[in-house]
Amino acid sequence: MLVDVYKVDGTPSGEKIELDPMVFEIEPNDHAIYMVVRSIQANQRQGTHKVKPRNEVSGGGKKPYRQKKTGRARAGTIRSPLWVGGGSIFGPYPHDYVVNVPLKVRKLARKSALAYKAKDGEIKIIEDFSFDSIKTKNVEGILKAFSLTKTKTLLLTKDKDEIVFKSGRNIENLQILEAHKASVIDILSNHVLLIQKSAIEVLQSALKN
Repeated sequence: MLVDVYKVDGTPSGEKIELDPMVFEIEPNDHAIYMVVRSIQANQRQGTHKVKPRNEVSGGGKKPYRQKKTGRARAGTIRSPLWVGGGSIFGPYPHDYVVNVPLKVRKLARKSALAYKAKDGEIKIIEDFSFDSIKTKNVEGILKAFSLTKTKTLLLTKDKDEIVFKSGRNIENLQILEAHKASVIDILSNHVLLIQKSAIEVLQSALKN
């Protein structure tokens, strides 16, 4: 698939780049996407929810009243789950929610997400750029040139560029990531992918089987 490379002012540079069909033109696998999204969301859970069972509630060491002739049900402790202030029955307990997905499935899911974006024409390749200083208006100018100021956009760079990242981190609807760190959720939750030219090779080499 041949796509145009754009300048930072939004005009075509006249150069075209070939996107690897094994990454951007595969038949998307929805189940792989589901498995990876489920895994990412599950792994973000802290799993720290907890209630106290009866053995962790303080007090209740003494039988509250005698066994017989009170007209009430027999009770051995005020911390019974049947009493107000007592322990909880089958309540949540801290545990791990991690869901592991094989590497091949994770790669397939990312390729599927990219293939959806390529099919819908939601990928734009931009020439490599950087700035001399941290200025939000530099990134805003690029988004304005591509008419993306009100569109959820993911900007992918080849490697970590602190100046570009800090220049765009306060812009609404813009997410900036290194290409190899973009997850399935990052790709699908943004409407347009704005990818630096050098980041394409990073993506393609990372996703080759």
